Amino acid sequence: MPKKTTATKKSTTKKTSAVKKQGNFAKPKAEKAPKKTTATATKKVEETKVKEQTDDDLFGDLNSPRDAADLHEEIVAKQLERELIKSQRKQTAGKADKKKQQFQTVRPQGPITDRPVEIPEVITVKEFSEKTNIGAAKVIGELMKNGILANINQQIDFETATIIAADFNVLLKKKQSEASAEDVYKGDLGALVKEDDPGNLRERPPIVVVMGHVDHGKTSILDYIREANVVKGEAGGITQHIGAYQVEKNGRKITFLDTPGHEAFTAMRARGAKVTDIAILVVAADEGIKPQTIEALQHGKEAGVPMIVAINKIDKEGADPDRVKAELGEYELVPEEWGGSTIMVPVSAHTGQGMDQLLDMILLAADLENLKANPNRPAIGTVIESHLDKNLGPVCTVVVNTGTLRLMDNIVVGSTYGRVKAMKDHTGKNVRLADPSYPVLIAGLQSTPQSGDIFHVVPDDKTARTQAQNVATLKEAELLSKRGMGEIISQISSGQLKQLKLVLKADTKGSLEALKESIHEIKNEDVGVKIILSGVGNITESDVMMAAAGGGIVMGFHTGITPNVKKIAERENIEVLHYNIIYKLLDDITKILTGMLEPEEIETVVGTAIVKQIFMTKKKEMIVGCKVEKGQLEKVKVRIYRNEELQGEGRINGLKRVDKEVKEVPENQECGVLYSGEVFPLQEGDIIEAYKMEKRIRTL
Repeated sequence: MPKKTTATKKSTTKKTSAVKKQGNFAKPKAEKAPKKTTATATKKVEETKVKEQTDDDLFGDLNSPRDAADLHEEIVAKQLERELIKSQRKQTAGKADKKKQQFQTVRPQGPITDRPVEIPEVITVKEFSEKTNIGAAKVIGELMKNGILANINQQIDFETATIIAADFNVLLKKKQSEASAEDVYKGDLGALVKEDDPGNLRERPPIVVVMGHVDHGKTSILDYIREANVVKGEAGGITQHIGAYQVEKNGRKITFLDTPGHEAFTAMRARGAKVTDIAILVVAADEGIKPQTIEALQHGKEAGVPMIVAINKIDKEGADPDRVKAELGEYELVPEEWGGSTIMVPVSAHTGQGMDQLLDMILLAADLENLKANPNRPAIGTVIESHLDKNLGPVCTVVVNTGTLRLMDNIVVGSTYGRVKAMKDHTGKNVRLADPSYPVLIAGLQSTPQSGDIFHVVPDDKTARTQAQNVATLKEAELLSKRGMGEIISQISSGQLKQLKLVLKADTKGSLEALKESIHEIKNEDVGVKIILSGVGNITESDVMMAAAGGGIVMGFHTGITPNVKKIAERENIEVLHYNIIYKLLDDITKILTGMLEPEEIETVVGTAIVKQIFMTKKKEMIVGCKVEKGQLEKVKVRIYRNEELQGEGRINGLKRVDKEVKEVPENQECGVLYSGEVFPLQEGDIIEAYKMEKRIRTL
């Protein structure tokens, strides 16, 4: 007993000592405790208490006497209770984790997305995974099952992507590829539209142009049709002229281009635009065929559009429709009633006689052409005309070829761009959208485009600006010009060109007929000659534009050309050749066909300027302040003279007037020149001589 008492005493002494020791630090710890306690620490304490509680409940009374079966049931119940507590704790941990877990463990039935996922023709595995919400590892695994070894950066085509997506119940849609700057520059509607799914195509109204001699009633016919058949339900009447309008006949719409005639039609074709579906050739019944009638006829045939002849003024005295039909037969336009295939309708724009029949024939021709477009895509169309409006700024009339144009769409129009901030139809009414073949006036562009320019809708302003700049660069550099003589000869030599197209003009009808017969006798196994336009008189703007549209050249025999027409030919890069001797003209055609007529390289001095000041930029480029003394400065090659001695050559890379970028600077004007070249740096007083080399066929 004494030992036990001692032990107890010792134990009590130790316990008292421990309590004393703890007591010295208990108070400070208690004061600091609230400051140190955090949410995490509190959570840990609670979890520990729960664990201790469940352990005590489960095992605390195991030593008490009871039946083995009851004990087993109690242990199972306690385990279930503990699992329930753990489950509740996990639920409160975060709903997002629970949703994520459910998404990963439960595979969805049916398509993952309500709409098809739009992807391009070619896409990387990573991009495909991100767009479809399918894990990259799963995509790679499916590719391996299909015999394709790929990594995350590997590209797969649309067909392969479709197969993989089908395994995950995802629908795909091919994204329409964006138009290239080259397609826009050339106005290649076929390249821009690409291929539309036939299931998306819908019937569209025909687009009609009216051509003919100046006094034969083109405008009268258009005015009668417009006033009598304006689309029903349009209020306000005709309030403005926008170069195109739409009428309604038998519940169907027809779009008319109200242009000056074949000149505008050919100008659009020269820039690649093929906007017209049907051409109406107007011939006066009392006068018959005139030179402009023949010209318009040739333009229509060269364009390859169906032609309907409207024999106008049949109510006038001296009208003879049969004589007109006979004259047209000489130009391979034979009326249906005479066994031919050309629709000819006698009409009177004054009385309205035959006008309904003319519209019916237009609809019949449209049915034969099977005109269709996809309205459910970004719009693509053609500029009919443009001008600067004092209230709206740059505006243009466009006709939608395919797709639907909407208000606030971002568009590229040739080398300019903008956002459609206003859209009006030919009645002056504001509209919010324009579907295929619908003509509208639009505002919101940076500058006025050219007639015949192609427009297309792009996703955003940045894309529009970039594409417009690319098109402008191509235009400026003339990289895509294929109509120069050097290019024509090159294409003939390489076998790419199988037909040389000529616009032929002569001083008299006798000379013209003799030239035609002689040209038709020129034979070549590989290349043929086609006269796309011929006539008597001086070379005109229409002749040049016809050559531009057809990709040919102009040849004149004893004819002249005005300075204005010559400038147009230079702008369009059309070769105009003059001859005084017939056999020289025929000899040159033969040489062109064999690819033997080589162009001469001629140097042309553009202008000279004197250096006034020198500035160096941070990029070590030289900006030169100059004054143009003679001619003009352009972005061309230059020679540098100092004290009348040639120092070397260089190039003008940029021109500025004040702070505005310009293409050329005229005589007696000052400018800034961005210069690079052999002479570096330049000095004040140096003379800059700008020149360019041109390849030209000799003129006989």
